[in-house]
Amino acid sequence: MALHFLLLLLFAVSFVAADEEPFIGVNIGTDLSDMPHPTQVVALLKAQQIRHVRLYDADQAMLLALAKTGIQVVVTVPNEEILAIGQSNSTAANWVSRNVVAHYPATNITAICVGSEVLTTLPNAAKVLVSAIKYIHSALVASNLDRQVKVSTPLSSSIILDSFPPSQAFFNRSLNPVLVPLLDFLQSTGSYLMLNIYPYYDYMQSNGVIPLDYALFKSLPPNKEAVDSNTLLHYTNVFDAMVDAAYFAIAFLNYTNIPVVVTESGWPSKGGSNEPDATVDNANTYNSNLIKHVFNKTGTPKHPGIAVSTYIYELYNEDMKPGPLSEKNWGLFDANGTPIYILHLTESGAVLANDTSNNTFCIAKDGADPKMLQAALDWACGPGKVECSPLLQGQPCYEPDNVIAHANYAFDTYYHKMGKTPDACDFNGVATISTSDPSHGSCLFPGR
Repeated sequence: MALHFLLLLLFAVSFVAADEEPFIGVNIGTDLSDMPHPTQVVALLKAQQIRHVRLYDADQAMLLALAKTGIQVVVTVPNEEILAIGQSNSTAANWVSRNVVAHYPATNITAICVGSEVLTTLPNAAKVLVSAIKYIHSALVASNLDRQVKVSTPLSSSIILDSFPPSQAFFNRSLNPVLVPLLDFLQSTGSYLMLNIYPYYDYMQSNGVIPLDYALFKSLPPNKEAVDSNTLLHYTNVFDAMVDAAYFAIAFLNYTNIPVVVTESGWPSKGGSNEPDATVDNANTYNSNLIKHVFNKTGTPKHPGIAVSTYIYELYNEDMKPGPLSEKNWGLFDANGTPIYILHLTESGAVLANDTSNNTFCIAKDGADPKMLQAALDWACGPGKVECSPLLQGQPCYEPDNVIAHANYAFDTYYHKMGKTPDACDFNGVATISTSDPSHGSCLFPGR
């Protein structure tokens, strides 16, 4: 249920390998009219126990603020610098010296993204992309940092063609002159394929072929699962299907043992009139289920038990982003560090409320069936052993005398009595965690 929030970046050590703990990270975009100071950003990361971040540049102030925090940092060579770096070993060496060597090891830089979606957004730089990657890597070798800092480049999942069934997937063949030497480099250096996966866009562009529940990781009846007719593997969500499509596309080019890290994935919480599924509820559902999926270590149908570490897009809503309304609303927090929604996480331990005040309450869900609420209220005040005397006539929480108000009090009291664990705010699905204090008048709730 809705425990706390977010990114349980527990115990993750390094980028990813089959024998390492999977992690959830977060992307930090900066297209905000009121971008928080780097020290504020780091304070939010610490409060949320976010242990992995990806920057879209190598901002010096941010790298200094991240020093001595232990947070694992991915820095990025901006797309506009790739042409210069791809044509000059010394330019690459200067970039590494200024943005990595100058900060490491105080700032725990673990990887460098050379550009982002270069093949699809900046095709004129594609011809020097692998050269840029190799020059950056050579500079790391010269500084004896190539084992600590991996090099790769995030790719758009759109370069994978015929992605369903996954077993038939292959990379756009026109990109093979770049992809083959890229995969060769990744395999020889023990790096990973970085992939941006957006089930939201896959769903939007499918003209109704992809069900919303399949995009959101919601439970599907077996007859609604997608089946790969070649492997007979069953797929319950778009994310896994895209990851496996990437594995099969890599294998199609005769490469093996190149792990996948998802460098971007998320769901917008708000959109224009033509984006009806960009909602807070869907964004919460997607990101909550994604986090649980990674930490459950279920892996994918092709590679069960090997979870794919993922960076959620993104930390903040970016109000200066061009494009449709949804582009400005992928964030988990606003510029003030206030959560856009409280993620619904189970089995996450008693850490990581994305409620930055750390005050959470258990209340009745909007639209919950009154009979189920009454049954849950009766249970809480009976077998649940909640002290419900404040709900009696003449007592502080009697008014308003309705099942919702009384359930709110009983649910919240039980939730706090049980240590605010996620399972303590379920009540057969009629309760939810909120950051809004339901106290009123002299009726004070335990979480206040």
